[in-house]
Amino acid sequence: MKRQSKAFDVDALWALDRIGEPSLSPDGAQAAAGVTRYSMEANRAQSSLWLFSTLGGEPRRLTEAGEKDGNPQWSPRGDLIAFTAKREQAGVRDEETQLYVIPPDGGEARRVGQVPTGVESFKWFPDGRRIAFVSWVWPDLKGAAQAARLRDFKSRKESAYVTDEAFYRFWDHHLPMDRVPHLHVMDVETGKVRDLFEGTAWELSRAEPDVNCFDVSPDGRRIAFAFDPTAEKKLDGRFALAEIDVRTRQGQTLLQDGDWDFAAPRYSHGGAHLAFLASHQALGHNHPNQLAVLDQQGRWAVFSEDWDHEVSAPLRWAEDDQAVYFAAEERGRRHLWQFALGDRTADRVFEGGHVGSFALSAGFLVVNHDGMQFPPRLSVLGDDGLRRIESLNDERLAAQSFGRHEEVTIQGARGDDVQMWLTYPPGFDPKKKWPVMHVIHGGPHTAFGDSWHWRWNHQVFASQGYVVACVNYHGSSSFGHEFLDSITGHWGEYELQDVEAGTDWLLKKSWVDRKRVVAAGGSYGGYMVAWMNGHVKAGRYQAYVCHAGCYDWQAMYADDAYSWHRKELGAAYWDDPARVAAQSPHAFAKHFKTPTLVMHGQLDYRVPDAQGLAYYNTLKSLGVPSRLVWFPDENHWVLKPRNSRLWYGEFFNWLARYTA
Repeated sequence: MKRQSKAFDVDALWALDRIGEPSLSPDGAQAAAGVTRYSMEANRAQSSLWLFSTLGGEPRRLTEAGEKDGNPQWSPRGDLIAFTAKREQAGVRDEETQLYVIPPDGGEARRVGQVPTGVESFKWFPDGRRIAFVSWVWPDLKGAAQAARLRDFKSRKESAYVTDEAFYRFWDHHLPMDRVPHLHVMDVETGKVRDLFEGTAWELSRAEPDVNCFDVSPDGRRIAFAFDPTAEKKLDGRFALAEIDVRTRQGQTLLQDGDWDFAAPRYSHGGAHLAFLASHQALGHNHPNQLAVLDQQGRWAVFSEDWDHEVSAPLRWAEDDQAVYFAAEERGRRHLWQFALGDRTADRVFEGGHVGSFALSAGFLVVNHDGMQFPPRLSVLGDDGLRRIESLNDERLAAQSFGRHEEVTIQGARGDDVQMWLTYPPGFDPKKKWPVMHVIHGGPHTAFGDSWHWRWNHQVFASQGYVVACVNYHGSSSFGHEFLDSITGHWGEYELQDVEAGTDWLLKKSWVDRKRVVAAGGSYGGYMVAWMNGHVKAGRYQAYVCHAGCYDWQAMYADDAYSWHRKELGAAYWDDPARVAAQSPHAFAKHFKTPTLVMHGQLDYRVPDAQGLAYYNTLKSLGVPSRLVWFPDENHWVLKPRNSRLWYGEFFNWLARYTA
């Protein structure tokens, strides 16, 4: 007897395992990845490391669930797996994230050294004896003085954050006060650490420096890295490339051009070439990252300039150094590509859905991929096609019912073709009438596609009985640079035409209940529903949900990305206040009439919570039905299980008032 499937809800969503980026053993036989599991009851996460066989063996857990066990990386010798974690060992509790190693056959993990300022992103040296890692330090101090300064800082009685920096907070956290990210080298056997940048002006990106910021040469003698050459660091700075000698700590600039932004350096296997991302910022702030290569004579070239796609990190060289692998979007999907440097052509190696990450080793290719019908999973791509190497979520997913999805094309602004994704409720019957929910993506320079979303999950929405519509409006990524850049200087105009074209298309369908159409969006999507409230005739949409939405572009200068506003809006508010106001929802408040649920987190620095509060207060002042959900402990997203369950509950209850 077949078990009855259940509607996919928020509890089922949070019960799923979340699989991280894979790392392959040197022989390609096993992949290591972090797996995070959430407890709704405990309201927290635990993570552990797992090993997955690419040859057909059963997966096995390598570490017990702990606090932030993650980012596993196989050593080049295959004898150890390094990872970062916060643990207690030998009676010492980690106050900051530290580096641990564990043999792949199991046993106890060993802490490698003790870094007072913590270990963030790291990479193995080719000899398997050392690791390069990032740590935030006081640039005027050396060695043991870092620990003393950290103790003094933590014991201070004052709470103020004091700075004269232009870039001082990012997304949901302040940058460590008076500290900068330096590259370090750690000996895995002894735990001895050297700060490669000590006593110099070198530093990595302050915007969450990760493993794509630097790379170790095949001979282990050099490290290439991206850095901001200007004295005042900004979020939108144009980066250069440099290289440092590991033994002498002597650094040199490899490539610097004020018109360009360079990132994600990657040595070829032979060590003679450096692949990297290059964006011609002088041609426009939205110019895409392209694949470029630098040789040892200082000559460089952009190889993908005639390919209208944005290349993303990480970059991986093919074994013969004649091609580079990377992920890139195309029409709402994210594929894995192999770009041949000889004839400058790109071929899809793996078609998404959505490729979240991948790993290459000894001829094995493992991808972490997802789609609208399933969360991230691990598969190996071989001569016989794609083969799953784990099934952690399969049993739980089999107990749920999912709706089908499809891609349609509508005619939007300027008469252009515009993509719209539809996700139907489970058991959809076209002979019945169904409510429609527009879900409007943020960015604006991102895209909704055939992908799984942990926060705005289309299957959870559809399981409530809605047909979910996602329009990739003008300004969205993955449809070419001109389409993405077309909204610059007049935000709201084309995007609204596209969403409205999607609604017109839907209203012609016999299965749509025109009296039950709603719209919801987060971040820039929140901006769009606030914009719609001031520009769309009342009654066309029965209700809106605005999560972390931009409301007033002048007040938005309180955010962490304020340096981009004048580029995107076409002017600074002090130079052309009328032009900025013309793109700001608050300037059209007198037209607000549609009931709106406003949701925001206090720790949101990308769209400060005052934006949501101002919108809500305005709606209340105008007598528009409205409700506020404000989280004191959430950021731009809602990341705690219990808060997420409340968020979905408020979301659906609000819409039910107007679609019942």
